[in-house]
Amino acid sequence: MRAAISRSENPVRWTPDVRRAMRLFRAFGVEQTDPDRFYGTLAADSVGQLSAYAELSGARMLDVGGGPGYFADAFRAAGARYYAIDSDLGELSGRGEPSPGTVLGSGMALPVGDQQVDICFSSNVLEHVPDPWLMADEMVRVTKPGGTVFLSYTGWWGPHGGHETAPWHYLGGDRAARRYERLRGHPPKNKYGESLFPITVAGGLRWARQCADAELVAALPRYHPRWAYGVLAVPGVREVVTWNLVLVLRRL
Repeated sequence: MRAAISRSENPVRWTPDVRRAMRLFRAFGVEQTDPDRFYGTLAADSVGQLSAYAELSGARMLDVGGGPGYFADAFRAAGARYYAIDSDLGELSGRGEPSPGTVLGSGMALPVGDQQVDICFSSNVLEHVPDPWLMADEMVRVTKPGGTVFLSYTGWWGPHGGHETAPWHYLGGDRAARRYERLRGHPPKNKYGESLFPITVAGGLRWARQCADAELVAALPRYHPRWAYGVLAVPGVREVVTWNLVLVLRRL
């Protein structure tokens, strides 16, 4: 796999080192209690990471599962012509009215024509759709030849696979959800079998390598320092320690 490094003048300095990894893992600890910090940190880091594979300035970019606008702010500040699609109006309205350029729709049937965007991006959405690889195919479909597809998702067998019900998801998604509701007095936001589904690292690698319309450029554990990227080469182990998988593809 070969990574094409952009010569972008993007102001975000991005280096996959230990300091960055620790900053991201600490942000995960406040996802529920301080979403501004969590999503703001993740959005800023995503600008830097994506800039390693695509020129953002002037690019027409589609974010599948854009959420309440943290990514919109970060990518527009980097010069991208940013548009978003999300199936959850509540998510889109989490910080007020959805921003212009936002559409309510399904990632598994994108309301976009073929080969329309330079970059198709999705962060932590695939584990929330019942047919993740249909959504991945849709992202490839709407991307122009030579354009970039960037997908990241949380693997089920990783320590955060059950999201707020982790680590009890290792004993089963339904059991973890029941335990969460018993202790908290309300069901988890991410409901197993409805809005949270088991997805594997191996499944993503298999889809990317078999994709007929795009070339796999990079596969890596999203939040790890560069020296830890080798975990993806170890079947079984990678399911637990990858935490979050990034797939970068170039549209043919």
